[in-house]
Amino acid sequence: MNRQPGIDLVERARALAPLIAREADEIERARCLTPAVTQALIENGLYRALLPKSFGGAEVPLETFMQMQEEVAKADASTAWCLGQCSVCAMTAAYLDPDAANEIFNVAPGILAWGAINHEVQAVPGGYKASARWDFASGSRQASWLGAHVRVVEADGTVRRRPDGSPEIRTILFPATSATMYDVWDVIGLRGTGTDSYSVDNLFIPEKFAALRDDPAALRENGPLYKLSTNMVFGMGFAATSLGVARATLDAAIDLARGKTPQASKAMRDNNAVQGLIGRTEAQLRATRAYLYATAADVWRDLSQGAVITEAHRVALRIASTWTIHQSAAVVDTAYHMTGATAVFNANKFERRFRDMHAIAQQIQGRDAHYEDAGRAILSGNLDAPPTTR
Repeated sequence: MNRQPGIDLVERARALAPLIAREADEIERARCLTPAVTQALIENGLYRALLPKSFGGAEVPLETFMQMQEEVAKADASTAWCLGQCSVCAMTAAYLDPDAANEIFNVAPGILAWGAINHEVQAVPGGYKASARWDFASGSRQASWLGAHVRVVEADGTVRRRPDGSPEIRTILFPATSATMYDVWDVIGLRGTGTDSYSVDNLFIPEKFAALRDDPAALRENGPLYKLSTNMVFGMGFAATSLGVARATLDAAIDLARGKTPQASKAMRDNNAVQGLIGRTEAQLRATRAYLYATAADVWRDLSQGAVITEAHRVALRIASTWTIHQSAAVVDTAYHMTGATAVFNANKFERRFRDMHAIAQQIQGRDAHYEDAGRAILSGNLDAPPTTR
């Protein structure tokens, strides 16, 4: 359906940056990716970064996916957000019947999007019946398929449970044309993601389109990528996205400082306070990036050498991704305030990146509660066990 993706997805992302930057104003105005950007992402295989090789995907290492996200985010945060969301959704192919996976991902455009976990489906012969509405489906305006994460209720009304007693969560998948979409995405940042709501009414979902996503017992792929849960990869991808936004914002502030002379003051480039602020902020951003990528490399090395995923890995990824989002927001804030009144004009793009960054920090991957979760796990002294929260 498109060019076979290889290991050069970071270079492709970098090459697409000028196009994405040119389209960013229209993406913001229309609150969705433009056809030109969507087609370029498809043709260059970027949506297939995390799709298994068995279905024609690239199945790239975690760091490669993160670098791809970072490069796209430098050009436009909304584009990177949609790409990251839908790329991780494609990991579901590793848990699907091959016929179902091919129907979803190898029929153009082959893009899957979904929203937050919510609601129940009724088990019926051959599959499930769904009637519900879900929110926060980033990238849904480009998607050909939608998904929803639901609890299963048996015919007798009881909730289906996993061996450990917790409710079984299935990810049901259905064509986007089967759903009713609701244009609700009127927000301050990441406006171009079109993160809309959607619903279905009495929709039958065949069993083969109801995945036990992130359940090791249902996994059909052997690569190290699929030892990671989708939630772990979401966190690292969105953290890399925040790095891209921070890098672009700080670079823009540095460029401005080289040529701006504020009223009743000397040139910014000759101002000791500005020089020191740029030096410290540059160090902050570089240190944050190094921490995030070092964590990804450590976990990937373990998994590539045959290790199973552990609670220690989950905690490492969680605190690195959350910390990176918060530190990236701090870098953006510093750059925004450094540029003074210049930052408030739409033409300079500082204010868009400021809004986008703070929208990123507000979503689930940036919650402060993740530190509490990590601290609880560390204090338990049971970090060699399988992850307790996927």
